[in-house]
Amino acid sequence: MTASAKPSGVSLIRLLLVGLPVVLGATAATAQNRQLEVPIHQATRVQLGAAAGSVIVANPAIADVAVTDARTLFITGKAYGVTEVIAVDGLGRPLFQRQIVVAPSSAGTVRVWRGQETTEVTCGSTCAPAAPAGRGS
Repeated sequence: MTASAKPSGVSLIRLLLVGLPVVLGATAATAQNRQLEVPIHQATRVQLGAAAGSVIVANPAIADVAVTDARTLFITGKAYGVTEVIAVDGLGRPLFQRQIVVAPSSAGTVRVWRGQETTEVTCGSTCAPAAPAGRGS
């Protein structure tokens, strides 16, 4: 191998400085592309890496977001379906962007179908109709 074919120390450092952020950025983007499943009528906490300037919910009929402080979001499932939640910093750079899937809770609930009408039933030692969204029991 000739001397010109060997990577110099400076070239290797440049490669690391340029390539490493690209690889890390791709990893972060891949992690953000997964779906986040939120049970209906329940909330999921999301911790941000930096302070959010704005939070956007694509379809507020499906999910709602409560911002408790600049770095903490609670995403609540309101209706079955899929929407997207995006949090950006003060400069508009994305901090969080995920597809939110609101699905039935897997613990302690049963869905009863009567024709077109659906009733959610919460079961413990006995079963009772679940409280509608936004109402206490």
